[in-house]
Amino acid sequence: MKYKGYEAVVEFDEEAEIFHGEIINIRDVITFQGDSVKELKQAFYDSVDDYLEFCQERGEEPEKPFSGKFILRINPELHKTIAIKAKKEGQSLNSWIEKCLSSYAS
Repeated sequence: MKYKGYEAVVEFDEEAEIFHGEIINIRDVITFQGDSVKELKQAFYDSVDDYLEFCQERGEEPEKPFSGKFILRINPELHKTIAIKAKKEGQSLNSWIEKCLSSYAS
C-alpha cells in the first residue's frame, strides 16, 4: 500500500480476524489495523495524516521515505576488488553496486 510517499506492508491475523499493517520506508514506527480492506486502507491514510499533523504540531520535520543514500562499511580488500571490477566495466563504484543490488533484489 502507498500513500503520500509512505509504503506499508499488511498481514492478516487469523486468530484476531483483523488486518494490521506497518509503514516500512521510514524508521519511525507507524502501525494501523482494520477489520476489512476498506477499514484497513482508511486506517493507513489516517495514520499517515496523523503522523504528519503530529510532526507539524511539534514543529518537527516528518521523516521522509528513504533518500537513496546509505553508508556501507566493508572489508578494505573487498572494497579494492569491487572498485577495480567497476572500473574495468566502465562504471562508477556507486553505479556498479546499484546494478549488483538491483540484480540481487529482483
